[in-house]
Amino acid sequence: MASHGKESTWLILNGKSAQQPEIRDAVEELRRQGHDLQVRVTWEGGDGVWLVDAAVAGGASRIIAGGGDGSINEIVVGLMRQPPELRPALGILPLGSANDFAHGLNLPMGPRDALKLALIGSIRQVDVGKLDDEAFANVASGGFGAEITTSTPVGLKRLLGGGAYSLMGMLKAWNYQPFEGHMRWPEGEARVPLFMLAIGNGCQAGGGQRLAPSARLDDGLLELLFVRHFNSLGELKRIIDELENLPQDGEFVRYLRVPWVEFDSDGAFPLNLDGEPRRYEHFRASLDREALPLVVPEDCPLLRRAG
Repeated sequence: MASHGKESTWLILNGKSAQQPEIRDAVEELRRQGHDLQVRVTWEGGDGVWLVDAAVAGGASRIIAGGGDGSINEIVVGLMRQPPELRPALGILPLGSANDFAHGLNLPMGPRDALKLALIGSIRQVDVGKLDDEAFANVASGGFGAEITTSTPVGLKRLLGGGAYSLMGMLKAWNYQPFEGHMRWPEGEARVPLFMLAIGNGCQAGGGQRLAPSARLDDGLLELLFVRHFNSLGELKRIIDELENLPQDGEFVRYLRVPWVEFDSDGAFPLNLDGEPRRYEHFRASLDREALPLVVPEDCPLLRRAG
């Protein structure tokens, strides 16, 4: 990252959180301590991207994304549009309901501590996920979970938590059909009736579900987890057992570490990109290596290399 001279930081704050007194107090306290902290507020989707443009034009050395996983994603998209040599470091003020990326990074959750870390914490170059041309910082998760998480987030949690009878009842009531498609990665390929898919740069999604526990943001690899379709309660219990152990080639569950993966779906496949819903008939997931300067805590569990 290029030097920007005097340290200037922009806090791009999700408008839903702008009136919270504890955030105002934290900003005022840090300004009294001498930090040059500019605050901008988003009003609607897409504002974060052009506010990144404005921050870079204004010489910001750091940008703090204040919001949930969707807000962070929007700021990352904006940062990845900048030339690498002009890309400010990204700090995070977690203000969402899930804060999956922030929890994975082991960031403080309180506004004062999170803002202070974002302002003065150490910076590390990390990988950024790409789904075709769309950037994502954390996890792309698809299939059954992605289809229901916007309205029924408990569904994915029930699967991973072992609520087998409840889940089977949901599937039968909805006449659930698996998502047929062909998956390719450097060492293999598979024609699969998919129940669930997760592609992780970070480690967790869906409100705390650790879908990619081996994830590191600086290793050049994506975590690929996919679960085959099942037909009975016994098979579902087998899936739950395999999800505990994440085998490389299980009967229903596979967990691989890959630099890229491609998927051709027989229909529109639902996929949440950092929590934001999408649909694809084809996609390629890959990484931009060491593309983003990210502010991290000293004990960040998502980094391979010591500081």
